Amino acid sequence: MQKPNPDASARTGYGANPLDRLANSRDDAAFVAGLRAAPGTRHLVFTGDIPLLRQRGTALDPFFSGGELASLGSARETALLGQDEAGAIFATRLDEAAPESGEGDSGHVSLDLRSLAVQGLLAPPLLGVMAQAKSILHWHARHRFCAQCGAPTQAAAAGWKRLCGACSAQHFPRTDPVVIMLVIDGDSCLVGRQPRFNPGMYSALAGFIEPGETVEAAVRREVAEESGVRVGAVAYHASQPWPFPASLMLGCFAQALSREILVDTNELEDARWLGRDEVRAMFASSHPGGLIPPAPIAIAHHLLRAFAEGNEPGF
Repeated sequence: MQKPNPDASARTGYGANPLDRLANSRDDAAFVAGLRAAPGTRHLVFTGDIPLLRQRGTALDPFFSGGELASLGSARETALLGQDEAGAIFATRLDEAAPESGEGDSGHVSLDLRSLAVQGLLAPPLLGVMAQAKSILHWHARHRFCAQCGAPTQAAAAGWKRLCGACSAQHFPRTDPVVIMLVIDGDSCLVGRQPRFNPGMYSALAGFIEPGETVEAAVRREVAEESGVRVGAVAYHASQPWPFPASLMLGCFAQALSREILVDTNELEDARWLGRDEVRAMFASSHPGGLIPPAPIAIAHHLLRAFAEGNEPGF
């Protein structure tokens, strides 16, 4: 796999993806069939939303050959992800759970994508490819019937389209945009926590963009709804694919126009202003209140780190 590009988005979890997606060749059935039959082609295999990997000593290998794929069971959905310098990569979702393999270092392991990232078990570029695979297979699993007429749909375009044979409707994969923003006021930033967070963890605020809404408007609305703080200028920082199940996190900084906090307890357990030194202490594991930042795989981690290092935009 190639090294990720050194931009802010590529440094987020799942943000590095070195594949040429071959988007202009997906409708060429002969070309796709040739890739599938090529000896160097590799397959990422999922059972439900969980990737299947092979234990090789102390390392995990997510790739299976075409022959190995056939031995695991019947494929329910398959999509061409693209190719890198070693060849093509497909993603496949099995009809049923894969059988247990033999003893020793060839045993199969099922481990969710979040754990693979948090524990650093796979290289960042490979995590990005697996995020692509998980999201597209999740879309297929939930779009087997036409939203227009209700008839069954069939996969097309190497897994990047579904067609309805009854009404000829075409359906395409969707990505849900989410704004995640660190509101700043001089040397302070606004953070919040949800009850599901690890003890002591505080993060940036976030929320889904609604239909007909700009990124800036979504930032202002979500911050106001969750914390009562009013926001003015908004600046984009970086983005992150978030395959749970198929979101795109749009990381922003936002300028505070007010400081009074009124927490929406339906969304947050707490929200507070932190000084820059406090955020630095979070990263140094020395915060006097035991506060900690999100894990490095999360774009919120990178927003907070940029603030701690004084790399936020000037408003």
